[in-house]
Amino acid sequence: MINYLSCAVLLLGLAVKLPDLVRDWRDPFLRTICTVMALAGLCFLLGAPPTVTAINDLSGVPNLAAPLTYATITAYSASSLVLVVYWRGGSHVRRTARRWVLSYALVLAGIAAMFAMGEASVERRTDFDTYYATTPFIAAMIVLYLVAHLTAVTVTAVRSLSWARDVEGWLRVGLVILGVGTVVSAGYSVSKLAAVIARWGGQDWSALSTSLSPVFAGLGAVLTVIGILVPLAGQALTLWRRDWRSFVRLGPLERELDDLLTQQNLRLRRPLWSSPSVLLTWRQTSINNGLHRLDGLFDHQLYQRTNATALQGSGDPTQAEATAWAAVIAAAAQSQRTGQIPSKTGRMTGRVPEPDVLEDIAEALVTSALVMRERPSRAVEGVA
Repeated sequence: MINYLSCAVLLLGLAVKLPDLVRDWRDPFLRTICTVMALAGLCFLLGAPPTVTAINDLSGVPNLAAPLTYATITAYSASSLVLVVYWRGGSHVRRTARRWVLSYALVLAGIAAMFAMGEASVERRTDFDTYYATTPFIAAMIVLYLVAHLTAVTVTAVRSLSWARDVEGWLRVGLVILGVGTVVSAGYSVSKLAAVIARWGGQDWSALSTSLSPVFAGLGAVLTVIGILVPLAGQALTLWRRDWRSFVRLGPLERELDDLLTQQNLRLRRPLWSSPSVLLTWRQTSINNGLHRLDGLFDHQLYQRTNATALQGSGDPTQAEATAWAAVIAAAAQSQRTGQIPSKTGRMTGRVPEPDVLEDIAEALVTSALVMRERPSRAVEGVA
């Protein structure tokens, strides 16, 4: 049951990334991520005793499930190593990745050749490694895949943990988890090698292979996939929080323009059940529509006066600019509401605030005493 549960968890992680792969299937990094998760899940599926029995029975070849499982484990460990190579990048990333892929392709060919040349006629569902540890060619196949696995996870652990020292944030967390996961995965091949070597010396340590190694494999694979997904999920969460924060911060500015947006039908229908990114775009579009409609009412003298006063008080040109624009927008919106259109003298026709100061303008609308003084007749609601 633990094999199938681990397989389900890993396939769930694969399902999370498949939409990204469909959108950008040429990206080698995405392809490798999906390959790692698919192979990790396949390892657990093939290693489950009921699956072993089914493969052997359907194929009619005793113990065919063993080389299939070993080949999958080898491919999984190699793909984890290639993933770190692509993840870190560099000038020779493709060459390095190709070398590892070619090396492990040779290992896969060796596994197939050793099994074909060996004799494994007695079906062993759980203790194949120790039972055939002294059988010619089959023993070589077992050692080959275990050494290949141990090499891959060791190199992956060293690379990911050393790289983690040079980065920050979600990437460091993910690399540390990935490194720990590969260290744990090393316990799989170490415990099996110990059992095989003990068998060569006439000892029976098969419990290491049948009971302990699956624990290392399961925990290590899950940690590895979590380490891969954490930076991706963390980045998505960071973007989600950033977009939501911007959406909320722009609220006072949209409400300042609400009458204009409603009366002149300048606001699109608000999207329901949408991501913060979509909501932010919707609010930004509404604000930009309103600002462009008001630009003929912007008072240049008010802008200069407020900007100079704010700059004198804060010494921050960006904050002063936002305060001046907030005063100008509030005055223009008030003129539009009351129908008291100012003279054309001193208007800022054709000029609107830059997008990167809109959030500061929205904040100034509810916090700046200068803005409040320029429109004593209208209070501004708080942020919602």
